[in-house]
Amino acid sequence: MEADDPDADGPDANARDLDAFVAENLDRYAETQGVLPERLEEFGEAYRSQGHLTRDQLYEIAYESSTRSAYHVEKNPESRCREVTRNARAVDGDFSTVHLLTGLAGFKAPTASCVLAALDGDRHAVVDTRVWASLERLGYLDGRKESFDAADYVTMIEPIRQIADETEHRAVDVGYALFAHDAHVREGTLH
Repeated sequence: MEADDPDADGPDANARDLDAFVAENLDRYAETQGVLPERLEEFGEAYRSQGHLTRDQLYEIAYESSTRSAYHVEKNPESRCREVTRNARAVDGDFSTVHLLTGLAGFKAPTASCVLAALDGDRHAVVDTRVWASLERLGYLDGRKESFDAADYVTMIEPIRQIADETEHRAVDVGYALFAHDAHVREGTLH
């Protein structure tokens, strides 16, 4: 941009920078080992059409999110899986919804975020350590975190929605871009 461009430092410049950031990192997402967006969309279609998710479907989501801990999902009775996921659709508030889903064995906030992002990618995103780190690098959060609860989901989803609003990207795509950004710039191991 020209130095005398009146919009060079205005709010539109920030939105253009964020839009470029999201677009560039969305292109990188396929190179990561993150949750496959196509699979998440399949789960979302099933969730919306059935009104709930089964234990097998929850296991598959958990396996996509964290292969190491997915087996815990099998400890949940089938009826509880259906009840909790049915109720999660009716609960108001991000904290309450994530808290409800994390009541299922095998579901911490990052795995619960997969369920929410599958259900409504316009409002929700998959979150984890990488997403938190990218938000921290961009100045939206302070400090690093390695484990997350429902309150942390709320802390992350607010700036994700803000970025989505400013860039006209879906929240789920902003989350994927943040994940890919950290995978691209992080030096050393994740933990």
